[in-house]
Amino acid sequence: MSAALKRVQGELAAASVHAASHEDGNVAVIVEGLTRRFGDGPAVLDRLDLAIAPGEFVALLGHSGSGKSTLLRTLAGIDPVVEGAVSRPREVSVVFQEHRLLPWKRVWENVVLGQEGKDGRDRAAAILEEVGLAHRIDAWPLTLSGGEAQRAALARALVREPGFLLLDEPFAALDALTRLKMQGLVGELWKRRRCAVLLVTHDVDEALLLADRAVVLERGRIRVDMPVALERPRKHVDPVFEDKRETLLKSLGVSL
Repeated sequence: MSAALKRVQGELAAASVHAASHEDGNVAVIVEGLTRRFGDGPAVLDRLDLAIAPGEFVALLGHSGSGKSTLLRTLAGIDPVVEGAVSRPREVSVVFQEHRLLPWKRVWENVVLGQEGKDGRDRAAAILEEVGLAHRIDAWPLTLSGGEAQRAALARALVREPGFLLLDEPFAALDALTRLKMQGLVGELWKRRRCAVLLVTHDVDEALLLADRAVVLERGRIRVDMPVALERPRKHVDPVFEDKRETLLKSLGVSL
């Protein structure tokens, strides 16, 4: 087995194995006193507490080094819980910034990676239809555009029917128009499926467009935990949207 296949299958399996301690797949995500250090340096996560209700969409913002990626990897089960406690739904899926599709497997085979069975192609076809990629079911990953590759990665995450979906800056490498389309797609999929979502992003507008709450991390602790509380679909020109954008930008050290 190649190193790439082992890495991808390992990350997919980690989420399933480490999250399997829940008896109820609809249990909210709870983080209590989570602390993580690497070597003798300062805490990357410092006694962090966070709760996400079933079906809630939370956006996580913060500067590089604030602890966002460490928190996401811990919630995904990729990194261990060394100090503190984490509970989450039984089924957890992750979409990374890089699509991580295996180039020697067709799109549908990537979607059901680790879940192969007699109905694998049918299940892949159904979810690819949902993400608008049914016409590329037999394509090779290297022939996909950036947006198509991320749709395939999103399909791979959703085919597992997760109770908790982690999105690690999944649109960061996309052009502006494709990014807007993907944001709309994620919003529509969330409305239909209503799983709990944690979106890691550097984009304040993206957080406000998609999330129920916006959380800002600073030095491993939560600095801001702000309900968005705006009707969907949201508009940038809404005065409340603009006020919340200003609040988040100020918390990130940006003044307009």
